[in-house]
This record gives sequence, structure tokens and C-alpha cells, in this order.
Amino acid sequence: MEKNWVAFFSQTGSEICEIAEKLDRWPDLIITNHRPEHLRTIDKRIPQDRLKWTKNKPEIQEYRWLLENYSDAILTLHGWLRIMPEEICERFSIFNGHPGLITEYPELKGKDPQIRAFEGKYPVAGAVLHRVVAGVDEGKVLMEERFNAWNLELDELFHILKDRSIFMWCSFLKKVL
Repeated sequence: MEKNWVAFFSQTGSEICEIAEKLDRWPDLIITNHRPEHLRTIDKRIPQDRLKWTKNKPEIQEYRWLLENYSDAILTLHGWLRIMPEEICERFSIFNGHPGLITEYPELKGKDPQIRAFEGKYPVAGAVLHRVVAGVDEGKVLMEERFNAWNLELDELFHILKDRSIFMWCSFLKKVL
């Protein structure tokens, strides 16, 4: 029996779309937060009948309400720019993809690690998939992909990181859903 899948995003949601297309399965519920329109454009492939909105900074009651019918769900974060509340982390299996090789460079935890790695001329770049706890990129790393980053342009770095992240997500979700 398939598990329910709930995906969260704060930016475009394009990663969710690419994963769903490769898996031939959409999340049962997709959650995003209201943000100023100038900060993002939501991918038009996202099925509107599965999309639910939260406040920009959701409170615990909102998480409870949105997830009340998904107690057995796997939750995935795809550019969700909020820290999940401890209560939600304890009740659900939650996983996050992070485009920074925090196993080697813990200073890349947090927002925009790929830009910091590029500007810092890190010789190796990568992405990780980790469990979510109520802290910024603090949970146990389950998978990682790494590659040589010497002489890459920023666009190339972004492209490779996205490709590696989607590969990890698909491999992982095929096992757990």
C-alpha cells in the first residue's frame, strides 16, 4: 500500500514537479506559504486541486489543520524556508533536500548554500537528503551526492545540484512511498 506524501515549498515548486513527473506520482497534498509576489513565481505544473496555502509564517495550529488527514504521511521539504515546529517533527517522518554539502562543510547549513559555496570557491560541492528536526539542517543525513566544483560557473553549479537532488529524491521516495 502506498503511503501518503505531503510536499512543502516556499519558492517555485519546480523540484516537486520534476520529481512527480519522474515518479509518475504527485504528492497527495502540496503546501506553500504566502509570500510577496515579487519573490517568486509558482510552477504552473502544480495541480491546483492538491495545493494548499499557509500564512507566510505558519503557526502550529495551521500545520495541525493542514495535516490532520495525513497522520501516516511522509513529508518532504523542497525549498520550504521555514523551520518545522518540534511537535510536527515528532509526529511525522519529514525529510529535506539541501543543496549544500553539509557533511563536509557544516557552515553551508541554511539558505542559499550553493551561492556561498560558489563565492567561497569550494573545491567540492554537493547536495544532501536529511531527516528534519526542529533546527536548520540539523537532522541525520541519509544520502549525499558530491562532485568536483572547480571551474564551474554559478549556473552550472545550480544545474548539477538540482539534477543530483532530483536523483536522490526519486531514489529515496521509490523506497519509502
